[in-house]
Amino acid sequence: MNQTAEKIIETIPVTGGVDFKRIASELVGSIDFHDCYFQKSLLFIVFNPVFWNIVARLEYSTHFLTKLAGGNAKRGCYLLAIIIFTLGIGRDLMFEKALRLQPSLPLFQNLYVKMLGYVFTAIGQVFVLTSMYQLGVTGTYLGDYFGILMDHRVTSFPFNVSNNPMYQGSTLTFLGYTLLFAKPAGLIVTAMVHLMYKIALRFEEPFTAKIYAQKQLDERRKHK
Repeated sequence: MNQTAEKIIETIPVTGGVDFKRIASELVGSIDFHDCYFQKSLLFIVFNPVFWNIVARLEYSTHFLTKLAGGNAKRGCYLLAIIIFTLGIGRDLMFEKALRLQPSLPLFQNLYVKMLGYVFTAIGQVFVLTSMYQLGVTGTYLGDYFGILMDHRVTSFPFNVSNNPMYQGSTLTFLGYTLLFAKPAGLIVTAMVHLMYKIALRFEEPFTAKIYAQKQLDERRKHK
């Protein structure tokens, strides 16, 4: 455990008879921060949303992927989808290898935690898969930046229980696997996933709203 972590843990009080300092010490002490797969998984988690937001905005302003795809916006979107999907596989592989190599925590190695892991993973995958089904390839992989816009906002499940089920489902899946493997390092990764998705949404939601507002403006002009 490094000195910074030790100083932070020293400030944690004992509350209600629960020694949170000991629990925090066990959690942090069970994480190998120098593991290369742990570091690479964090790198993928930070890089991926930054990459797809930059590329999507470049496409919106220059149509470079559409041009690469022979002027076909749908093919350009599929090209970006393949790249994002491949980066996601790389992220997941690094995460899985990190979990297998990281120390386990006895506190997590019980039936209740494992059952929670299965529940979170199942809910997460349901959110992700049903989101993809509702949106299709172009709706899932930033088709609106290519000018491929949906006629109506999707309001059926899972969008009737979550505004961003794809991102929330992915986060729940990371948390589920963390509990199934009983690896505290996964909590750090899950927290980073959640943080990066929140940051990504701050850029994506207003820009997408701008795209659809422009669509409505163009339609009004046509009907004048």
